[in-house]
Amino acid sequence: MRWEQGRDEIDRMLESGELERVQASREHADRLVDQARRHLESAEKICDSDPEGAYDTLYDAGRKALWAVLANQGLRPSHRGGHLAAYHAVRAQLDPPMGRQLRPFDRMRRQRRDAEYPQIDTPEMVPSDVRADIPKISEIVDVAARVLDTMPVY
Repeated sequence: MRWEQGRDEIDRMLESGELERVQASREHADRLVDQARRHLESAEKICDSDPEGAYDTLYDAGRKALWAVLANQGLRPSHRGGHLAAYHAVRAQLDPPMGRQLRPFDRMRRQRRDAEYPQIDTPEMVPSDVRADIPKISEIVDVAARVLDTMPVY
C-alpha cells in the first residue's frame, strides 16, 4: 500500500532537504505519542505556576505527535526544515479530512516563539493561554495515534 495524499509535497520536501529518510519505526512513533501525552499532563499541572514553561511543554507535545507520524513512515524533519517541516508534511498528507485538528499547531508555534523570545511589547503568557490550547494539542496527539496504523512506510 502506498499513501498518495500529499505525495508531491513530501517528494518536494525530501528533494529540498526539509525532510530526510530514516528507518521507519512504529516503536519510536509510539514512544513519541506516549511522550506527547505525558507532556500534555505536565503542561496542565504547571500552567498556573509557570505558564511559559507549560506552553513550551504543550507545544512539544504537538511537535512530538507530528514527528510520530513521520517516524512511522521513515521520515523526519531535517535541521533545515525543523518544526515547520513536520507540520507541513503531516498536514499535506492528512488535510483533508483532519486539517481542522492540525491547523492550530502553526499558530501555537508562533505563540511559543513569542513567549520564548519576547519583545518588549509581547503580552505575557497567562495560564488561560495554556488551558485554551490543551484541547487543541490533545486533538493533534489523538490524530497522530489514530493514523499510525493506516499510514505505511513512505
